[in-house]
Amino acid sequence: MAQQKRANQTDIAERLGVSVSTVSRALANEIGISDAVRRDVQRMARTLGYKSKHNTSAASGDKRAVALVPLGSATSGLAGFYFGIVEGMRAQAADAGMMLDVRLVNESTVTLDMIKRQAAQSDAGGVLLAGIDAWDELLAWSAETAVPVVLVNGSDPQMRVSSVSPANFYGAFMATQRLIDAGHTRIMHYAQKHRPTLLLRQRGFQAAIAANPGTVGTVVYNADVQSQQLLADLLAGKHDVTALFSWNDIAAVEILESLYGGDKSISPDFSIIGFDDLPIAAMTTPRLSTIRVDREAIGRGAVRLLQQHMDGETAPQQLEIGVTMVPGETVFSI
Repeated sequence: MAQQKRANQTDIAERLGVSVSTVSRALANEIGISDAVRRDVQRMARTLGYKSKHNTSAASGDKRAVALVPLGSATSGLAGFYFGIVEGMRAQAADAGMMLDVRLVNESTVTLDMIKRQAAQSDAGGVLLAGIDAWDELLAWSAETAVPVVLVNGSDPQMRVSSVSPANFYGAFMATQRLIDAGHTRIMHYAQKHRPTLLLRQRGFQAAIAANPGTVGTVVYNADVQSQQLLADLLAGKHDVTALFSWNDIAAVEILESLYGGDKSISPDFSIIGFDDLPIAAMTTPRLSTIRVDREAIGRGAVRLLQQHMDGETAPQQLEIGVTMVPGETVFSI
């Protein structure tokens, strides 16, 4: 079998429509080459697998990245979740010698033009999207410009882009199984149906129900029934369930505080378990039972993946961070 021809500077020049001299000077970080051309040359060199004798990573803008964090999540009950992720990203970027610019953005107005603008302002060679899902136009731009994108606390079901997320399916299976092991056979999952990561929690719940004959699972979506209405329905006996697994701690706490803080007229053994182990989970009375997510590990893993792509890795990767059980005090045996 003939060996594949190694890429050279002529190949890079032809792809970019510049001279071989320009490629050589950009790879050597010589003066007289614009930052934009330098970045284009070095990204194309990585894409083609060209090995330069020059160590340009520190001197070029390629070790700069921008992380876009949703404003609503960062200033709401999810603040603790994304703060941990940002801390992990910053720590890993510092260890890797990467300049990381973290910016809050309004997730409801995220567009490709906005991402391009944020990347240009940060002189970024890679983009981290925290809690923001990918779409076709964004992925086409990433492929065309060789600016890698990594989803942080997200996933792409079509596996077109790399992502880092907690083990949502297995964590949900673990939470549901805990309720089943406590004797509950009629269990509700209070679910969120829009993000791929949260749909995995629903699938983990359903898989645990299916693995235990005689157990019945009910799914109620927050888009259809708000937490206070769900609580009212539970108290009114509308749902024949003895336990609830919530897609996150925020919804679980909203129900728990009203349930245990007031007239608990369901069953004294009614159980609730959440997901994420946000700071509020430790502040409830009784302490919320939940699934702990290592948020800093998510941030660190995202930067490691982005660095690999900035160094030439092209294969999308899906990294799952393991989760653990927090026993808490809101799961009762029946």
